[in-house]
Amino acid sequence: MAKRQKRTTVVEGRGPRGRRPGEASQPARMRRRVGHAERSAVGEVRRELREFLRHRSGQEQTDAAELLVSELVTNALIHTRHGAVVIATATSARLRVEVQDFASEDLPAPYVPNADDGTHGRGLILVRSLADAWGVEAQALGKTVWFELHGGRP
Repeated sequence: MAKRQKRTTVVEGRGPRGRRPGEASQPARMRRRVGHAERSAVGEVRRELREFLRHRSGQEQTDAAELLVSELVTNALIHTRHGAVVIATATSARLRVEVQDFASEDLPAPYVPNADDGTHGRGLILVRSLADAWGVEAQALGKTVWFELHGGRP
């Protein structure tokens, strides 16, 4: 049986009500490590992201962010053996979510799935369709796949 890795969520920054008058809005940050054997953690990441965005984002952006982070975390867990780290950074104008893996240097590329693929192969197509911006950055060890949603709280 695989050893469960310690999960940590760190939220930095101040919420919308935690700002003093005249103080510049600082980005808020959520960080979560997901172990390779924690496939059920995808739902937990979705819930944590929803809670993180509760006072920072509108419903449409939150729904899109949940869907996209699910796709990226699932891809990281399926295609690597070392888990992932999810980092979400929110400002009043933008949400950026990064999913870092530490094993695979293979850069993902969207493709058009055929009818026999079932639901396989649609994750990056969704990211490309719903995100305002997205990309992949190679790291010294692994890679980071990220997306941005613009607009913030209405």
